[in-house]
Amino acid sequence: MDFTGKTALVTGGASGIGLACLEQFAAAGANVVVADISGEAAGRVAARLGDKGLAFGGDLADPETVAELFDIAVARFGRIDCAVNAAGISGNWGAFEDFPLDEWHRVIAVNLTAVFLCMQHEARVMLRQGGGAICNISSGAGFIAAPGMPHYTAAKHGVLGLTKVAAKEYAARGIRVNAVCPGTTDTPMMAKSIGGDSERQKLMDSTVPMGRMGRPEEIAAAAVWLCSDAASFVSGESMAVDGASVCR
Repeated sequence: MDFTGKTALVTGGASGIGLACLEQFAAAGANVVVADISGEAAGRVAARLGDKGLAFGGDLADPETVAELFDIAVARFGRIDCAVNAAGISGNWGAFEDFPLDEWHRVIAVNLTAVFLCMQHEARVMLRQGGGAICNISSGAGFIAAPGMPHYTAAKHGVLGLTKVAAKEYAARGIRVNAVCPGTTDTPMMAKSIGGDSERQKLMDSTVPMGRMGRPEEIAAAAVWLCSDAASFVSGESMAVDGASVCR
């Protein structure tokens, strides 16, 4: 895959799956925009990329912050050919009947509203320039329920809904829109949840039919491929990359 002369924007790009996507885009020749809640972390990643990297820090659930991100990105590189919306949080667990509304709002804002806002701006830029490709990072929880996580499950189902609507609306206008649904993946967010507990690690590995968690670069490979010319007839796809965890 060759992204020479193209620009890729990745949200949540300072760690985990987002970082792996950025590294693969950069290795294939793209300019990259690293957007992350932590401007400091985004800056460290962009610094490694020299003139091909641009860092942006901010809360992408805020419409004004999202508008600023795209103004800066287009001013720097002139266009956005590929976008991966990978920013997300897992949130806290809780019983459905007692689930706190503030926790619901927090996860919906980060995992769904921010994706919607970014997709709006991505579409506007791509329509002006004659096309592009968007890949949203959903989850296996976009297909099936994650008990104790109604906010996360609803948000990730919602991301697939946004993907399908946008794919239909832009199919004849040069923009492809797809989603990747990772299974249990060895990211910093997962490591924090496991907390160094070897028994919990074994339990997480055992939930995957392949017997291990996925690696961020394995998820990124699917997302980057979906953004490439090799996937030129693929749009509206919700691709499970999960070691056969969700077979449907």
